[in-house]
Amino acid sequence: MPSPALAALDAAGLPYRVIRHGPVRSLAEAAAARGVAVPDVVKTIVIRRGPDDHLFVLTPGDRVISWPKLRALLGVNRLSMPDAAAARDATGYERGTITPFGATTAWPVVADERLRGREITLGAGEHGVAVALDADAAITTLGATVADVTDPESTR
Repeated sequence: MPSPALAALDAAGLPYRVIRHGPVRSLAEAAAARGVAVPDVVKTIVIRRGPDDHLFVLTPGDRVISWPKLRALLGVNRLSMPDAAAARDATGYERGTITPFGATTAWPVVADERLRGREITLGAGEHGVAVALDADAAITTLGATVADVTDPESTR
């Protein structure tokens, strides 16, 4: 039986490739295991706007959320990241496996504009498994809002 993520991708008719790579300890390890550059390892981050109000933010692996940009886009003053248990409750996925595909609730999605025009890899709902797919097709299928919502990862 496919995972909820793979079932959702199949139901959407999105072409994808499954990558089974086993445990990784960092984004750089994930990129190497997936055979892609770090920016193509897309992080799916769960953001809490309020009680029972979340969204997914998709960011390239070499970037981090710009909180001022994201708050301005959403027109809010406060956002937070839920702890691991709350993220699992909101999505049905454990941290490190979260994807908007097949989540228990279809929360809104914001995708950083740098994802456009490339093949990306996303978590597939279980540890050590990812999917590679066309970013533009994924963005369209998810009905994502595309905007500049990230900053370069600090190298400090």
